[in-house]
Amino acid sequence: MDLGLQLGYWGQLPSSDWVERAVEAEQLGFTSVWTAEAWGSDALSPLAYLAARTERIALGTSVMQLAARTPTATAMSAITMDHLSNGRFRLGLGVSGPQVVEGWYGRPSDKPLARTREYVEIIRRVVAREEPLDFQGEFHQHPYHGEGSVGLGKSLKSIVHPLRRHIPIYLGAEGPKNVTQTAEIADGWLPLYYSPFRQDVYADQLAGAKDDFQVAALAVFHVTEDDRDETIADALGVTRAMLAFYIGGMGAKGQNYHTKLAARMGLGEQAERIQEMFFDGRGAEAVSEVPVEFADEISLVGTPARIADRVAAWKESAVTEILVAAGSVDQVRQAAEIILPV
Repeated sequence: MDLGLQLGYWGQLPSSDWVERAVEAEQLGFTSVWTAEAWGSDALSPLAYLAARTERIALGTSVMQLAARTPTATAMSAITMDHLSNGRFRLGLGVSGPQVVEGWYGRPSDKPLARTREYVEIIRRVVAREEPLDFQGEFHQHPYHGEGSVGLGKSLKSIVHPLRRHIPIYLGAEGPKNVTQTAEIADGWLPLYYSPFRQDVYADQLAGAKDDFQVAALAVFHVTEDDRDETIADALGVTRAMLAFYIGGMGAKGQNYHTKLAARMGLGEQAERIQEMFFDGRGAEAVSEVPVEFADEISLVGTPARIADRVAAWKESAVTEILVAAGSVDQVRQAAEIILPV
């Protein structure tokens, strides 16, 4: 089981030790380190800095939001990052929800699957650099001949020769159709929360994936002194708060991918109650509605022996790499000590 470090996106300020955690992860044998973006810090800038501070560890975006950049701009960044990192870049992409796409980026959010397919195809062509880009899709046209065009667009090929003609593309996907498409067109999948104890939720969608398809799943990591129920529940507080926020607050009524996923994973009416509480301004109460058992399934929490035992279940799943959300250098060291030998 490969082990990656998920740094996520910044809050009000960057953490004081995010670089130190990434450097330590490389020294300890982690396979990858990932950054994210929401509506604050971007995913690429921190990785460019880490490319200069590391030598071997893979550098991934989990995820870059499609609406933030044109596909050719993303392809340019991918080519640049791959050179800066000497072939260590992994391009993780995701559509995000309508609140972010339309509210923050000011872009339409309809037909996310079709938009994703076009976006990935254009990036593949740019990076392959086999011919000038000529793509006439529903959402992207290169050259552009539509409204406002002066008619001087030209099919172009990247000036820079890519270090690799195929840069791995991972997609953040949640809905059944989206995951199915991800298995078809991408090199890997970045599930937001995955339970190795409920593999049937995604079994059909992943059935068509090629043999080398990668699944890099996030897991909150926390070592406790004992395995008492109350200790585990307390350690899962961060995970439950994250789940409540995504299920309840990251979307609109009837249009929240996270709420729908939670329902498919067995939360059902609880997912609806969590969302209703958020809409009623009772976000703190919503956390108590998130089942401790479910939060435990998607996390690695407990004594070293308990965590090692639960990692065994992850190894029997479709997951190829666990991305631990380790919030300190000490946690990075603990994760390496416990997970890598399993």
